[in-house]
Amino acid sequence: MGSSSSKPKSKKITSQDKAILDLKIQRDKLTQYQKKIQVVLDREYEIAKINLKNGDKKKALLALKKRKYQEQLIEKIDTQLMNVEELVNNYKNVEMTRSIEYAVVEKDIIDKLKIGNETLTKLNNEMSIEKVEDLMNETAEAVAYQNEISELLSGAFTVEDEEAIEDELNQLIEEEINNKLPEVPNTKLPKVEVEEEPESEKEEVKAERKPEPELVTA
Repeated sequence: MGSSSSKPKSKKITSQDKAILDLKIQRDKLTQYQKKIQVVLDREYEIAKINLKNGDKKKALLALKKRKYQEQLIEKIDTQLMNVEELVNNYKNVEMTRSIEYAVVEKDIIDKLKIGNETLTKLNNEMSIEKVEDLMNETAEAVAYQNEISELLSGAFTVEDEEAIEDELNQLIEEEINNKLPEVPNTKLPKVEVEEEPESEKEEVKAERKPEPELVTA
């Protein structure tokens, strides 16, 4: 009798496995983008201050608005990351217990993948540091970009957001004013010693000031 060796069958990759892999890849990309965009946010804040220093309040406000928009994107990333982690964990539970069908979470996975891809696309458009520099340049291309951003952000914020942006701008203006004020010297003035008069001179002054006696009329 010949001995036959059988190789273990490899596990077939299902559409469910592929969907979960896509979720994990998307999660990693969102995390990377979240770190990279912070560099852009920091530069936009610096550009807002530079524009104010140059007396261009309009450009400073635009830089702060763009920064606010990107901060809101980061908040969406945080929410999306939590959703992805939840879906991955749910799928693991389905795999372990088999108590519910994959179809229950399948729709959520598809929806979250779609939302995540849209968020990634928006983030990718915001990652260019060269475009950030155009927020303070004077070239025709830079001005066209500034007008485009201004139009895109028009109506993008709530009243509370607009007030927060204005408050941030006013704070930067106040800082700029304080930076321009002359510094108050911190050196103490020298103490001036007053030389006291000798006692003999004091007595002479008192004698001179002594009132004259009144004349008595007969």
